[in-house]
Amino acid sequence: MLKNPTPRQIALYASSFSIAGFLLVLGVLYALEIERYTPVYFAVITMLTLLIVYNVNIYYLKKYIYRKIKLIYKTIHQEKVAPEEKNKNIDIYSNIIEDVEREVADWAENQRKELNKYKTWAEYRRNFMGDISHELKTPIFNIQGYIESLLDGGLEDPAVNRMFLKRAATNVQRLQTIVEDLESISRLESGDLLLEMQTFDIKELAEEVFEDLEMKAKRRNIRLEFKEGASTSFRVRADREKIRQVLNNLVNNSLKYGTEDGRTKIGFYDMDRHILIEVADNGIGIPKQHINHVFDRFYRVDKSRSRQMGGSGLGLSIVKHIVEAHKQTINVRSTPELGSTFGFTLEKA
Repeated sequence: MLKNPTPRQIALYASSFSIAGFLLVLGVLYALEIERYTPVYFAVITMLTLLIVYNVNIYYLKKYIYRKIKLIYKTIHQEKVAPEEKNKNIDIYSNIIEDVEREVADWAENQRKELNKYKTWAEYRRNFMGDISHELKTPIFNIQGYIESLLDGGLEDPAVNRMFLKRAATNVQRLQTIVEDLESISRLESGDLLLEMQTFDIKELAEEVFEDLEMKAKRRNIRLEFKEGASTSFRVRADREKIRQVLNNLVNNSLKYGTEDGRTKIGFYDMDRHILIEVADNGIGIPKQHINHVFDRFYRVDKSRSRQMGGSGLGLSIVKHIVEAHKQTINVRSTPELGSTFGFTLEKA
């Protein structure tokens, strides 16, 4: 029996069985009336019979196979078949069964990948909705509590009214930060945010970020400095304000989670066509099980401390989106109690 035969091979195989019986009959006749059935007559009859049987088999096989394959393609193909394709003849020299098996296998694999992708997105959406509900619920609950306290008589009490209003304003600011950060991520993911690419000195920008956060660093007695060998200035091509946001976020995080009397350092490394920028601290570090999730939305390694320090929980997610919008990469390495180092690349100008 043939394995994975083509329609032509099937027709030949079926014809050989059909003609075998016919040859047997002719052989008997030839043996009984040898003077009547000459070898030439025998050969002509045999060839005509083979030709007729072969073409009949081919005709019905093509009809049968086309009907079956048409049903399969109706299932696995998303596009409608053009009128000219409906009357397309099957190539009897091709291994059409094997081709269909391959296409069905490819279709099944694509379906599996699509299903896994939908499951991943569904899980991500559920987690995201739960996270954002939790993040919004806390400041809303706080604002509601302070306003109700003021309405219940606190407004007339000079000892608490101003304090409650300040606390309510702080929570309103937190809500505003969350909404603005969500809008930023939405624009980055949709591609609506256009990058204003320009050439600038990355060390000069880092110095500006240090100046902006100098007072916050002094409150925690954390030194802001450059690593050894970072005295050289490097010119990069990127969106200057977006990269300022990246550096500001990374340095700000190092101040939040750094140890008092510690240090935050920025280093630059020449990588031929790119510059590697690293922001390192000697703070509390990140446990190994959290490393792969630090760039996730609303992911907090230390939830209580993170909320106490403020912020939306979206900062590192925005950082990752900005870096990837520049078609560059960002990574983190960290050891608990030793500190963390965030590194990202930019195109050298």
